[in-house]
Amino acid sequence: MTVDLKQANEETRAAWNKNAAHWDARMGEGNDFVEVLIWPATQRLLRLRAGERVLDVACGNGLHARRLAALGAEVVAFDFAEEMIAHARQRASEDGERIIYAVLDATDETALLSLGERRFDAAICQMALMDMAEIKPLMRALARLLRPGGRFVFSVTHPCFNNPHMAHVAEEEDREGNIMTTYSVKVFRYISSTLAHGLGIRGQPRPQIYFHRPLQVLLGAAFDAGFVLDGLEEPAFPPDHPVGKNPLSWGANFSEIPPVLVARLRLSTSGIQEE
Repeated sequence: MTVDLKQANEETRAAWNKNAAHWDARMGEGNDFVEVLIWPATQRLLRLRAGERVLDVACGNGLHARRLAALGAEVVAFDFAEEMIAHARQRASEDGERIIYAVLDATDETALLSLGERRFDAAICQMALMDMAEIKPLMRALARLLRPGGRFVFSVTHPCFNNPHMAHVAEEEDREGNIMTTYSVKVFRYISSTLAHGLGIRGQPRPQIYFHRPLQVLLGAAFDAGFVLDGLEEPAFPPDHPVGKNPLSWGANFSEIPPVLVARLRLSTSGIQEE
């Protein structure tokens, strides 16, 4: 993928500022992806303890920052889209005093380090790494922001099954007089890192950029920074999950195919980056 990363990053920032109100209205305090797939797996992998200091990377409207604070965490949450942070601040919660919001670019390593080295017990990044023009600066910074043994839990659209180069497929077959429908996904590109425009939520004012990375690139950036992978879940909607208006949307019809990957990276005490 040969692109002007700085230009792509600015285009991404502009898109999220433009889409912020639409996303906040549609996402609010969560949706099926959050409630069924992302948040349960995140809680299991994060194993949060009350009083821990957690960094919420690319926090959007603060949905997960508020949930972390409600569980007793002290949270620093940031996003590079000023409009997203504005919506986060407007969504007050009973535990709001435990949250500090900031406007910060996750691709700016120097700015990230200004948050305080060895300050955090854990970090999360929910469904945002695929929206970042670069992830190596973030991984390098997290290796210095986290305390020894600190963990980083992230969720992304599954690079193998839910990337910009796939399609949902429904095939009908006559089996002994019974018409059966089989639902699947067709993936026609995976191994190359690519950039593609798309809609995260239908009706959003402006398409966003998806930065597709195969697992070897996604995880490789973390390994190079001194992290090890010690937890992984691939949540899929259960077979009894309600099917929406569009049978080709993610839901029960795709119960054997995970649209999301949730992983825990842990900072190796022998691989702490000091440079």
